[in-house]
Amino acid sequence: MKIVVLGGGISTERHVSLVTGTSVCRALRSLGHRAIFVDLYMGLENYDGALEAAFDAPDGFIGQVAIGKTAPDLEKVRAARRDRSPSRIGKNVLELCRLADCVFLGLHGADGEDGKIQAALDLLGVPYTGSGPLASAMAMDKAVAKRLMEGAGVLTPKWQELRYTEADIPRLVSGLPVPCAVKVVNGGSSIGVALPDTRAELEQALRELLRFHSRVIVEEKIRGREITQPILDGRYMCAIEIVPPAGSYFDYVAKYQSGAEGAQEICPARITEAEQKAVGEAALQVHRALGLSVYSRVDFILDSEGRPWCLEVNTLPGMTPNSLIPKAAAAEGMNFARLCEKIVLLSLEERKKA
Repeated sequence: MKIVVLGGGISTERHVSLVTGTSVCRALRSLGHRAIFVDLYMGLENYDGALEAAFDAPDGFIGQVAIGKTAPDLEKVRAARRDRSPSRIGKNVLELCRLADCVFLGLHGADGEDGKIQAALDLLGVPYTGSGPLASAMAMDKAVAKRLMEGAGVLTPKWQELRYTEADIPRLVSGLPVPCAVKVVNGGSSIGVALPDTRAELEQALRELLRFHSRVIVEEKIRGREITQPILDGRYMCAIEIVPPAGSYFDYVAKYQSGAEGAQEICPARITEAEQKAVGEAALQVHRALGLSVYSRVDFILDSEGRPWCLEVNTLPGMTPNSLIPKAAAAEGMNFARLCEKIVLLSLEERKKA
C-alpha cells in the first residue's frame, strides 16, 4: 500500500511525534509498503520531484530524530520553515495524502489528537488511522472527557475546570485544595502538568501553566500505582505498570529518557487477575463512551483497595518499538511492524463504516 505517515507538526509534543512517525514508517516499509514520512508542519520543502514518485523515495524521507529532555522551541521550528504562511500544514502535505491508500497518524497533541487533521482528511475522502474527528476532540479536551467518564460510571478523581488569568492566582492559591494535580485541558506527554503538594508549589504551578493555556482542570491527587491500559480492536490488552524514578513522577523526562532518569515500565503489570479485569473493563467503558475506534490507551491510578481511577485517555498514543502499546502487543506475540500494519488494516475497515 501507499502510506503517508504524518508526524511532527507544531505542537509541544513535536519531538515525540517525529520519533513515533519515523518508527512507524520504518516498520511499514520493512513489510513492503510504500510508506513515506511527512512532517505535517514542514511538508516536503526539500523535495521537487513528482508527488507520485515520492512514494518510491529510497529512504522514505526518514531522518535521524530523538526526544530531548525538554519540549521543542516552537518559535525556532516556525522560523525554520521557508513558507512563512499562517498555515499549520506544510507544502504538498494534503496533496500527498490524497494520493495515499491510507494516512497513518503519528501525530501527538494539537492538530493531531484534537480532531482537526481527521476532519480535513474526512473532507478529502482520505482514509486515516485511529478515531474520527468528534471522538478525538472530546478525548483531547480533559474537561469534556471527564464529564463523559463520569456519565459512563467510571471512577475518576474529583475535579473542577478553571479559566484564569495572572490576577486570579492569589485567590485560587488560597481556595484550591492541596495536594492536587493541575493540568492544561489539551496537554499531553506530561507537558502542562503539575502535582503541587503545598500552596507555594500551587502558586508556581498556576503561573507556569499559563504559558500553555488559561484553561485547566484541578483534580484530587489519588495515591497508588500508575497503570496504563491499551485497547486494540475492541478489547483490552495486558496492562502496563509505570514506576517513575524515585522522588519523581511520570513527567516528560521520565517518559522518554532511559537509565536512571527514565521510568520503569513493567509489562504485564504486577496486578491480580481481578485488578486486570477492573482496569480493562473501565478502559473499554471510556473508549466506548468517547466513541473511539481502532486503538487507544487509558491511564489509571490503582489505589490500595484495587480500584482503578481513570486519569485520561490517549487516542494517538506513542508508537515507537519501546512505546507502551507495542510493549503490550509484544507480550501477546505481535511484533512492532505487524502491530503498525494491523492498525492500518483495522482503520481502513473503520473508515468504510463512516
